[in-house]
Amino acid sequence: MNRALFVATFIASLGGLLSGFGIAVITVAMPFLTSEFQLNAEMQVWAVNSTLIGSVFGALVIGRLSDFLGRRPMLMALALLFLFSAIATGLIGSFSFFLVFRFFTGIAIGGSAVLSPVYIAELSPPNIRGRLVASFQLAIVIGILIAFFSDYMLLDTGANNWRYMFITGALPALIFFFLLFFAPESPRYLMQRGLEHETDVVIRRVNPQIDKYEFMQEFKKLNNIKIIASNATLFKQPFSKLLFIAILLAMFNQFTGINAVIYYANDFFKSVGLSANSGIEQVLIIGLTNLVFTVVAMTLIDKVGRKKLLLTGSLGMAVCLFLFAILFAAGLNGSYIMLLILIGFIGFFAASQGTVIWVLLSEMFPNNIRIRGASIGSSSYWFFNLVTSFLFPLLAANLGVGTLFVFFAAATFGSFFFFRKYLVETKGKTLEEMENYMEKM
Repeated sequence: MNRALFVATFIASLGGLLSGFGIAVITVAMPFLTSEFQLNAEMQVWAVNSTLIGSVFGALVIGRLSDFLGRRPMLMALALLFLFSAIATGLIGSFSFFLVFRFFTGIAIGGSAVLSPVYIAELSPPNIRGRLVASFQLAIVIGILIAFFSDYMLLDTGANNWRYMFITGALPALIFFFLLFFAPESPRYLMQRGLEHETDVVIRRVNPQIDKYEFMQEFKKLNNIKIIASNATLFKQPFSKLLFIAILLAMFNQFTGINAVIYYANDFFKSVGLSANSGIEQVLIIGLTNLVFTVVAMTLIDKVGRKKLLLTGSLGMAVCLFLFAILFAAGLNGSYIMLLILIGFIGFFAASQGTVIWVLLSEMFPNNIRIRGASIGSSSYWFFNLVTSFLFPLLAANLGVGTLFVFFAAATFGSFFFFRKYLVETKGKTLEEMENYMEKM
């Protein structure tokens, strides 16, 4: 990996950092926001989930826009949207406007979750593509930790502390925007537009070790490079099965229950009998666990492959979740053994589904539908994220946390068989070789 490729990957992954920050910043700000606008429980749920609704929408529309306007221009537009929504959220005077601007933040998050991984995948050589795309997930985790750290640093800044927490996100958004001026356009997007000279320039810059003429000829020979006109094409043969796999991949990712734990971390720890005073430490422990095992996934994904990580992670998570449910039913809801099992679950998740999903969505579709397929797959991810976030508090109150974790365990165990049957290993293959992906399923 040369310097230009590293820099381009770093810049694109900042979309993940801003996404992680945008998701997590509300966690510490919520009590102050509740006091400012006198929010009831239902309004607090909307305060969290307005961002997820925006993410569903943002992921869905970004594919078509980036197909016709380009990868880099749309990344710049997302950076500006992050910047605008961060400042506007901190300056609002009513809860209604807060929801509107958090929705805009969600659009930027959803768009970044599609475009940043695809952009990195289209730049990367096959032997390290998984590791480079996984940097997007690493950036998300770092963004979450930065949000928690900056929020706690601003706790004692007065009555407007929650406003400063949101406005802080403007700084990395501004940096992201200006750095994108130094990032190249995707060579595969340029080839789709017939811009061979520009493609040549980008390849010599980021992948000088590959034969640019062979790449161009292979691209022309193996692919229908015409950009599809409608998303409806994805629901027809031969693409529909790939889309089905992408949607179920997103569903199983969320049915592990990971975001139910993250979004309601403090409430969850209280419900299992742990001291509220140690909530900050527990959140940081979760964040650091996520960080460490995301790095583990990055080191393994191009060696052992995507499929093996998913299979191993599914079994590990299922065991942790079943143990958690059993201990909860036995009345050991205040036990730190339970916390250790939960950390084990997060580690397995981060080292498998948490990282691999972005890699697979960025590489499993043919060139002419890649961004559209990733768009629908990512939109499904945010949709199921929204479903679990809405339903978790309600079902936990009525059915109990232990019962919910039995469901999460069963769903996660079921994902093992889905991955084993339907996923084809993609490590080490060029994106052009992925054209044969459908034929092997």
